[in-house]
Amino acid sequence: MMKKIFLYFLLMGFLFSACEDSLEVAPPNNLTDEMIQEILASGDEERIKLIMGGLVETLDANFRLAGDYSGFSSNPTNPLTNQDLFGNLRGNDIVLGEATLGSTGTYETYYNIDASFEPWKADSRGTTYTWWLLAATPHTNANKVLAYLDKQTVEQSGSKSLKDYRARALTVRAYGYMLLMERFQKAYLHGGKEGKGMPIYTEYGVNTPVAPASATETYDFIKADLKEAAQLFAESQIGNASDGFTTDKPNDIDRGVALFFLARTSLWTGDYATCITATQEILNKYPNFIAEEYYGIDNSRVSALAAGTDDVRANDNAFSSLSRNPETILGWVDGNGAQTYQFSNFNCFLEGNGGLSAYHMRIDNRLYEKMDDNDYRKSRFITTPVAYTYPTDNRERVLPRYTNLKWGATIAKQHNVRNNQLNCDYTYIRSSEVLLMLAEAQALAGQEGAAKATLNKLLAARTKEGSPTLTCDNYSSMAGLSVLDMVKLQWRIEMWGENGLEYSNSKRWNVDIDRNGSTVHWSSGKIYKVEHMTYEIPIQETSTNPNWF
Repeated sequence: MMKKIFLYFLLMGFLFSACEDSLEVAPPNNLTDEMIQEILASGDEERIKLIMGGLVETLDANFRLAGDYSGFSSNPTNPLTNQDLFGNLRGNDIVLGEATLGSTGTYETYYNIDASFEPWKADSRGTTYTWWLLAATPHTNANKVLAYLDKQTVEQSGSKSLKDYRARALTVRAYGYMLLMERFQKAYLHGGKEGKGMPIYTEYGVNTPVAPASATETYDFIKADLKEAAQLFAESQIGNASDGFTTDKPNDIDRGVALFFLARTSLWTGDYATCITATQEILNKYPNFIAEEYYGIDNSRVSALAAGTDDVRANDNAFSSLSRNPETILGWVDGNGAQTYQFSNFNCFLEGNGGLSAYHMRIDNRLYEKMDDNDYRKSRFITTPVAYTYPTDNRERVLPRYTNLKWGATIAKQHNVRNNQLNCDYTYIRSSEVLLMLAEAQALAGQEGAAKATLNKLLAARTKEGSPTLTCDNYSSMAGLSVLDMVKLQWRIEMWGENGLEYSNSKRWNVDIDRNGSTVHWSSGKIYKVEHMTYEIPIQETSTNPNWF
C-alpha cells in the first residue's frame, strides 16, 4: 500500500505541475488511491483522460531529452541531439568546419578522435555517465506511468484511452532500453549475442539493484514491449484512420513509432522477417517523399543569398518545417516541443553553432564524390567558398566548400527578416530511414531483388528534375557493389547528419572509421575502432549495482 500511495502522489504531482491550467479535478488530498483505481477500472473515458491524460501527454518529451545530465547545465553533451552529433563527429562523413577552429572545445575534441580522449571509457569524471543517464531516463519515466497502467487494469477496464496510454509508455520504455543496448553493449551480431544485456526494471522506485539480463533476454523484452504497444495502439483505434496511426499529429507516440523501434531493434538482432513486416506497414502509411524544392537549398542560390538578393525561409525547408515534410513520423512544431539544436548545428546561414560560430558541418569529399550528378542531394552542399554576413554586428564568415545546405534557411520560422533567431520545426523519425531499414533487411535476408526495388523508390525520388530516373543499375558509384553495399551507401547519403546514424550504423555493420584519403578532414589520417563505439558501463552504475561483476 505504501508503494501505491507514493506512486499516487507522484502521479498527482506530475499532473498538477504539468497541466494545472487545463485540468479541473479534485485536489490531491480529496482523491484516495482507491478512487484513482476505481476511475481507471470504470472505463469512463472522460474521467480517465482527466486523471491520466496530462501525465501521458508528456511522454513524447523522452524522444527530445535535454537536461543537466553532465552536471553542468551549459555543457553541449546534455541534449540527445548533441549526443547523437558527437557520435557522428567521430565518423567519416561529417567534417567540422576548418582547421582554424583549433583543438579545444567540446565539438573539436570529439571530432579530433585523439587517442588521449577516450569518451567511451568509464572514469571518475563521469564521461559515459552523461550518455547512460540520458538513455536510462526514458524507461524510468515510462515505469512511472505504467505503475497505474498494468496489463490487468487496462484489460479489465476496456478503456480505449488506457490502451493508448499503456502503449505509449511501453514504447518509451523499450526506446530507453534500446538506447542503453546500442550504446553500452557490443552489437548483437558482432560479439554481443552471448554477452550481458541490461538490468530490467518493470516497476518504478525499486531500490534493490537487479542483475543484468542476457543480451538476448533484454532484446526479447524490448521487442515484447513494442509488439504489445503496436497491438494496443491498433485496439485503441486512435488516429485519423482508426488503426493506431496518427498521421495528422506528428508529435504523437503511435503505432508507427512503436513499429519503427521494433524494426530498428529487429534489424540490430538479425530478425529480418519482423523488420520487413514492420517497415512495410509503416511505408504503406507514409508513401510520399520530400519534394526536391523543399529538400534543403540548392547550391545555385548561395551567391544570391550571400549578396542579400535572395532569401530562404525555414517554412520552405522540409528539415525545418513539418508542413513541407510528408516523411515525418515523429516530430514537433516550433513552440510545441521543437528543439533548435539540429537547426543550430547544421544551418550555416543562421547565428547558431553551424553558422556564426563557424562550426560549419561539411561533407567529406569521399562521400560527396560518390553522389551521382543526377542526384539532387549532391547540390545540397556548397561548391565554392562564399563570404556571408550575419545580421548581428554585420559579422562575416567564409562558408567553406562542402558546407551543407540540407538544413539551410536565412529566415527562421515566425520571422520575416534575417535576425539572430533559430525558430524551426524538428523531425526525429522520418520514412526514408524506414525505407533504408527495409532495404537492408531484405538484402540480409537474401531478397536482393526486393532490396533493389525498395532502393529504386528512394533513388527515383532523389533524381534531379529533368534527368533520367536513377536506379541501382545506373547510379554511377554503385556499379559493381553488392546490394548490401548499395544500401549502406544510400544510408550514408540520405541520412547524412541525422540522429547519430553514421555512428550507430558503423557499429551495427562492424566497420571502423578511417579518415585516410580524405582531402577535407583537417583531423585526417585517423582511425576510430569499432570497439570504441561500445561505451563502458559508468562507475556510478557499477558502484551501486554489484551484480555487474
